[in-house]
Amino acid sequence: MPIHILPEHVVAKIAAGEVVERPASVAKELVENALDAGARTITVEADGGGRRLIRISDDGSGIPAGEVELAVTRHATSKLQAVEDLMNIATLGFRGEALASIAAVSRFTITTRSRDESAGVTLRVEGGTIANRSMAGAPAGTVITVENLFYNVPARLKFLKAEATERRHIAEIVAWYAMAYPAVRFILRQDGREQFRSNGSGELGDVLVEALGLDDFRQMLKVEPADLRQRRPDLPPIQVWGFTSGPALNRANRNHITLFVNGRHIKDTGLAHAVVSAYGSLLPGGRCPVAVLMISAPPAEIDVNVHPAKTEVRFSQPDAVFAAVQRAVRTTVTGQEPAVSIAPGANFLAPGPAPWQDRPVSRPPRSADAPQIDFGFDADLPPAATAAPSQPPKPPFTMPAPGLTPARRRSLPMLRVVGQVGATYIVAEGPSDLYLIDQHTAHTRILFEKLLAQHTAGKVKTEALDGVTIELDRRGREAVERHAEALASLGFALEPFGGSAYLVRTVPDLLAGQDIAEVMRLIIVDLQSAAGEDAARTIAARAGEAAAYKHGRTLDHPAMQALVRELEYCADAKTAPRDGSPTLVHITAEDLAKQFGRK
Repeated sequence: MPIHILPEHVVAKIAAGEVVERPASVAKELVENALDAGARTITVEADGGGRRLIRISDDGSGIPAGEVELAVTRHATSKLQAVEDLMNIATLGFRGEALASIAAVSRFTITTRSRDESAGVTLRVEGGTIANRSMAGAPAGTVITVENLFYNVPARLKFLKAEATERRHIAEIVAWYAMAYPAVRFILRQDGREQFRSNGSGELGDVLVEALGLDDFRQMLKVEPADLRQRRPDLPPIQVWGFTSGPALNRANRNHITLFVNGRHIKDTGLAHAVVSAYGSLLPGGRCPVAVLMISAPPAEIDVNVHPAKTEVRFSQPDAVFAAVQRAVRTTVTGQEPAVSIAPGANFLAPGPAPWQDRPVSRPPRSADAPQIDFGFDADLPPAATAAPSQPPKPPFTMPAPGLTPARRRSLPMLRVVGQVGATYIVAEGPSDLYLIDQHTAHTRILFEKLLAQHTAGKVKTEALDGVTIELDRRGREAVERHAEALASLGFALEPFGGSAYLVRTVPDLLAGQDIAEVMRLIIVDLQSAAGEDAARTIAARAGEAAAYKHGRTLDHPAMQALVRELEYCADAKTAPRDGSPTLVHITAEDLAKQFGRK
């Protein structure tokens, strides 16, 4: 095939592929243009996950009537004049590609009026070709409607994710820019339903209450601006401010660390690591904080022209930025951490006597041949757990008595319970070996596998509630909608209850007597980062963990033996289902002999 120049319409579609990856890319580019135009109110509307419709309305400066056609032409921009300007970019957009790229792969309509003109213009573009232009009466500002995205690029259309996924990405874009520009009022409606609204007060905290939810925001710490040059005068003026969570509020990954540089949302694994490392040993292993941080630096110190979607930047002195972020977070956390209140239900042991001291010891029943053992009764609770509901909780399920063999494959040898240590660990003896079993993680594993087995068989036993109301933030609502089928199949019946509230109607019966609102909060947080095929396991793992015996609970001998017997037949008896922590420690006879100097 001979070398030839590509037709302009093909070039436009190729360029669009770099700028417009998905509907959320359209929302991002158009929101950035609205912010650059000085908008104070930005409304984003989307239908069908953005494939059917995306409409961005703003009250910015608008486009002069004589420049509207030019605005949808490639490489047309008002933000750069010379190549030198690339080294000092102070706007979100600058390449002049966004409108042309979007118009090339959609049915595109722009209605705009400059503040200096009395009438506006409506321009309609079909697949990159101008189809119609007319005068229009319109308020100052711009309204851009993008319909049937990728209608003329079917190969691109088939790679889009499910509507719920695309809706989530659009909502993330709006929330990010609402955080970066709290003085701008943002409104998001998807499929006719308002999902997000910021008040434009100028306070980042007001936006975070809407984006994170009030309960989580109460555990956030304010990061005050601090200039690193106070200690290093040779460094450029870098400031970091925003909010980061107290150690009690943490997540399983770094997806909840949100970073902005000069008002631009970025993804930077190095800076995310700086945030996590600032906590040192204050966070549990493998956990990450929630943070929203603004980084300010001179534009000349930042190269934003390194990625088509402008989500990555390069710093002239990356080590200085890393140090500034780490120092700001560390100063905040170490300075305020002792004042953070522990969320209700958190399982922290206060300093004091060992948990097994001054506690009644339960005696085994007179007959060890009872046909059934209650696995989950509330006898001999430690003092910290005496504030129980007035009605005793229903046992999660009934365990088979010792001696009955479940119809499952054994994954551990038969063990004999010797006793309990610290109301936390069960000591058991195997064939010449010793086993220390964590009663909480072991019970979690048992309940997890039982609930999943019920789920697979379609026979999950449920408990009806009088109606427990929970408040969900935007991400929580999206997680519930995205994983509604998995929640229902595991016995969780939720329904919208107005605004951001949901009503919990039923839960699996193993959660009877638990703090349902807190359990649901933890499940929904986990679901926010769960893939579709993992949702059921994610829900079952958190439910099992919530219902399992807690550390510090004294168990009598039959209950311990029943727990151990059931653990022996679990498919994966050695690890907890949610975080992979061990359920037991196996000490061989040889190891014991070495400890006593016999070998």
